[in-house]
Amino acid sequence: MVIPVHDVNPVRRTPVVTYALIGVNVFVFFFMPGLSGSVAGDSTLVQTCNLHAFLEQYAAVPTELIHHQLPQLVPTGDARDGGCVLGPPGYDKSPALSVLTAMFLHGGWLHLLGNMLFLLIFGNNVEDRMGHLRFALFYVACGYAASYGFALLNADSTDPLIGASGAIAGVLGAYLVLYPKARVWVLVPFLIFLPLRLPAWLVLGFWFVLQAVYSSGEGVSEAGTVAYAAHIVGFLVGMLLAWPLKPGTPPPPEPGGLLFGRRARPRPTW
Repeated sequence: MVIPVHDVNPVRRTPVVTYALIGVNVFVFFFMPGLSGSVAGDSTLVQTCNLHAFLEQYAAVPTELIHHQLPQLVPTGDARDGGCVLGPPGYDKSPALSVLTAMFLHGGWLHLLGNMLFLLIFGNNVEDRMGHLRFALFYVACGYAASYGFALLNADSTDPLIGASGAIAGVLGAYLVLYPKARVWVLVPFLIFLPLRLPAWLVLGFWFVLQAVYSSGEGVSEAGTVAYAAHIVGFLVGMLLAWPLKPGTPPPPEPGGLLFGRRARPRPTW
């Protein structure tokens, strides 16, 4: 897997929506109950039960999205006899609204930082091309499409669906359509982290192929813990929504060719 660190594709205006989305995601992450213990690796049972209760209320659950039925018993946040206490839900949950709240929840540092890195690198140019309001609507639409697409394929699943991955996959799909020839700086783990400057179509195309392979269960030991199908749906929806903007999109000011090693390092500007 390659790690993108920067793209050579300047923007005309400040990507305020992209920055705001990153800020909200980080803010919510720090205030998720039970997360401080899980980050330190010493979560207590009460913290774990609090987190389960929180996710049950605010995460998107595929079976709830498809069947519009809430479970009769949910975690209450209390712990007893070495397990989490179940009870009738003391809240009125809207499955459709839970898709929106789930977009801002993450299960750990790697989940959060990986998503925010991709959003920071590729979201600014998509926002620059679409405009602030249209980009915000686009982001939410891709997130909803990814969640409901995954739910249709897993209609009986009761596992909470969280994360911005589906919406950000839509951003990646849009970037591929709008800026396929833009150069992206990546780190490739090959004995050491080898810096490469690759075209966006190769970086994002490779990412999409990996999601398809992982979605089939190949190459991963626990494919069910990650909603790869949601990534695929979000990516394809992002491509379709961005396609009408492709004819009027100016190409990025970057020469062709693949550079690596020292030659791949950015030249200083004076």
